[in-house]
Order: sequence, then structure tokens, then C-alpha cells
Amino acid sequence: MLSIQNLTKHFSGLVAVQDLSFDVTQGQILAIIGPNGAGKSTAFNLITGTLPPSAGKVLIDNQDITGMKPYRIVTKGVSRTFQTTSLFDQLRVIDNLMIGYKWRTRLGFWNTLLHTPKWKAYNTEALTRAMETLKFLGLAEKAEQFIPTLSQEEQKRLAIGIGIVSKPRLLLLDEPTSGLIQEETDRITQLIHRIRDEQGITVIIIEHKMQMIMGLADRIVVLNYGSKIAEGTPDEIKTNQAVIEAYLGGETNA
Repeated sequence: MLSIQNLTKHFSGLVAVQDLSFDVTQGQILAIIGPNGAGKSTAFNLITGTLPPSAGKVLIDNQDITGMKPYRIVTKGVSRTFQTTSLFDQLRVIDNLMIGYKWRTRLGFWNTLLHTPKWKAYNTEALTRAMETLKFLGLAEKAEQFIPTLSQEEQKRLAIGIGIVSKPRLLLLDEPTSGLIQEETDRITQLIHRIRDEQGITVIIIEHKMQMIMGLADRIVVLNYGSKIAEGTPDEIKTNQAVIEAYLGGETNA
């Protein structure tokens, strides 16, 4: 489904990502882990078009999307979240989701200005899909509330909802449980499983919480100083000496 081939990114001589390659098959949950500054978020930015690569390719279903603008990549069925939860605080929960659905419409200026039947039909469609997503997230009763009234976990759920409301095929999650306690992390983990199992969305996730990743991911890619140092199942990764030294500080029982 997704093929990353020798992806490289340089910033004024600094190597952020170096010769990175891995594949993701449909229905997988793939985790990308590594120390701070290992290049994880940069890799996400390269995949989703936020940054152009210095070299290498990104393929979706064997179609080269390398360097495409983010608004074009999203039409290929790719969606993402960011480390910092970015929501419209002055809008209701339902409005945030409807905005996330907006890229699917091809309505022009006049349809929007004049509130034509096409515009009304689209808004009905967007509202229906947004409510479906809120029910899936367990936030249906919060639809009319404004963002500041939500807990941190609820805001994390909503950010994930904005990623899935447009029915993508591939969802990239950048530290979706940062700042959450263990009980909240467990609930987000269950949600990610449901996104894959019930909605058929393939997931790539960046996280620092090793216990969570070991119980969530089908496969793990480990980065260090921008380069891939290991790839495999959770059982293979947690016994890999290079990972232990780079990520767990050299302690085999970490």
C-alpha cells in the first residue's frame, strides 16, 4: 500500500532522515519509534508532503506521490494528525469535524455563496458523516460543545476523528497519547485498534510509550539519528541490541 524508498532529507548540511526504506501493507499498524530528534516527525512530513525530500520516493499503490502538495496527497486517501492537537477553539465539536470532511467537496464559490441545492446536499452529507464519527469516538453527546470544554483525552479523540472523518485508507498518528495518563492511553490504544479493525484504515503511529507500542503494533521501525537501525515485530525489536543501546539507554531490562 505504502512504499518508502531511500527517503532522505537534509537541512543546511544536517541529515534529518537518511536513506529510509520500509513498506506498509493494507490493514497493518506500523509504529515508528526512536529517541528525540531521530527523524520520526520529519519522516511523516516527507510522506504527507509537508516537506519535500532531498532524495528518495514515496509510493501509494505504486503511484509516485513524492513531493506532492498535502492537499493533493489527502485525495490519495492519506490523512494525519500532529504532535500538538490543533483544533478550532471558537467552533463547536461538530464544526471541527465538518471542516475535516470539507476536502471531499468540489463545490465552487457560487454554490457556497448562494446556498444552492448542491451546497445544501453537501452540508447534509458532511453533518451525517461527522455525527457517525462522533458516535464512533464516543463523543456524540459533545457535538454542540466548544473545544475548551473538552478534556485533554477528548481533544485527542477529536483530533483523531478529524483524521478519519474523510474515510482515508492510511492514517498517520504523531504521538496521539502524549500528555495522557495510563488509563487514558489505554482507551486511545483501544480506539486505534477499532480504527483498523472496524473501519479498515491502515495506521502508522509515532509514539514514545514503549508498553503501548509493544501491545499495539504489528511491526516496528526504529530510527536513530535519521537512519533506520531496526525493523521487525515487537518481540524482535525488544530484544534487538541496537535498539536497546540507542533507545533504551543500553539497559537490556529497560
